[in-house]
Amino acid sequence: MQVLQVQLEVGPDPAEVGRARRWARSRLVGSGIRDDEPLAETLILLISELVTNAVVHTGCPAVLRMLFGLTGSAGAAGTVRVEVADSSCRPPQQRHAAGEDTNGRGLELVDGLADRWGWQPEGAGKRIWCEVDRGAPLIQLPLHSGAQGAAPRAGDAARDAHKVSRTVTNLA
Repeated sequence: MQVLQVQLEVGPDPAEVGRARRWARSRLVGSGIRDDEPLAETLILLISELVTNAVVHTGCPAVLRMLFGLTGSAGAAGTVRVEVADSSCRPPQQRHAAGEDTNGRGLELVDGLADRWGWQPEGAGKRIWCEVDRGAPLIQLPLHSGAQGAAPRAGDAARDAHKVSRTVTNLA
């Protein structure tokens, strides 16, 4: 199986997060994932969270990579892997935001939406990654009236649905 890898260098400026989202959206379309698919929206959210963490919490440039065509647990449909590497040696810290907090939900979202995620040292810095299985069924969540969307995949569906619906409610 062939693997397509694309990457973007991201500067240490919060405005770079929007550029990374636009770039990623165009690469998703180029890989055959339609812009309006729930999978694309999930991947864009994951990318936004990981790039934001790298830019805001490290103050360092980063490299965003997307890998398409990996063989994951979904079999023939493959897996999309998102990686963000930066030059900070500080490990990512999963925080648990309380009520009205405006920060601290990024890795909770990654944990709830990705099929797998983790991090590893890379040179003097680190690489944080997540994977989404393309063939995994999406869980539809009841959202507030007027909203549309989908959320995480396999795993403990009730736990994942609770995490994401709680997050969507808090962000709405």
